[in-house]
Amino acid sequence: MFAALRWTAVLAVFAAFGTGAAYGITQADRTDLPGLSTEGDGRWTYPTLAKPALPAGAPLAKGPDNKAETHYAPLADLLLPAPEGARPDAGLKTDKDRLVSVDTFLEQYAPDSRAKLKEQLEHEGLRQIVGRGWTTPDGTRTHVYLLRFHAAGFVDAFRGCDTNTRLAGAPVLEMDLTWRKAQIGQSSLEGQVLQGPHGPGTLNSSDISLYQEVMPAVGEEQSRLGCLQAGDVQGVVIQTRKGGPATVPFHQTVVLQSQLLS
Repeated sequence: MFAALRWTAVLAVFAAFGTGAAYGITQADRTDLPGLSTEGDGRWTYPTLAKPALPAGAPLAKGPDNKAETHYAPLADLLLPAPEGARPDAGLKTDKDRLVSVDTFLEQYAPDSRAKLKEQLEHEGLRQIVGRGWTTPDGTRTHVYLLRFHAAGFVDAFRGCDTNTRLAGAPVLEMDLTWRKAQIGQSSLEGQVLQGPHGPGTLNSSDISLYQEVMPAVGEEQSRLGCLQAGDVQGVVIQTRKGGPATVPFHQTVVLQSQLLS
């Protein structure tokens, strides 16, 4: 049975620093919290999110009986859907089950970074990659990838999503300071147990790291990189747009994908 994701307590934690925008709240939920009904803050409207059904007897990824935080749901079912008004991005090549080959995934990286990353992925526990891509009317291209490894330790060792990452067309990244300020401002809630749709969950924003291309960008487009660690799954979110992707929908996309993996 599917349960809609309405983690209002968690969503408030990921509010934009100084803006009061809770990124994870969908259009239908916006009036559920005081002060969040204002239109025009730039967020995208996503379909109502739901976690996929688990195989009989399988625990939740962050359940008390799943210390390894293994995800038992089909990986493609954990991908964030595209927002309203977006069209599929033909630049992200997947098969009918949204599986992505290692070589296709590595096209996101600078050519001289690919060989080393490929060696790591092939020898350090990668099981599969799935992906989804879309383009919104403002020209923002979003690629979301989920990489499933044999265990969480392999996720920790992955070197394709940090401040030293060299993306294709964006060879130098820096920390997203807006996100960092939000983390610091909400540090009092870090580690608290909050009520979610499947029961209590622990907030851990340290599992999310966000980066942006150093300006001036190489070429007309600027890229942003979102990195999510959730047990045996590494999430990678890449947004690119002429003039730079907007902050609110980028943060919103990463937080919603994080919820689906929690």
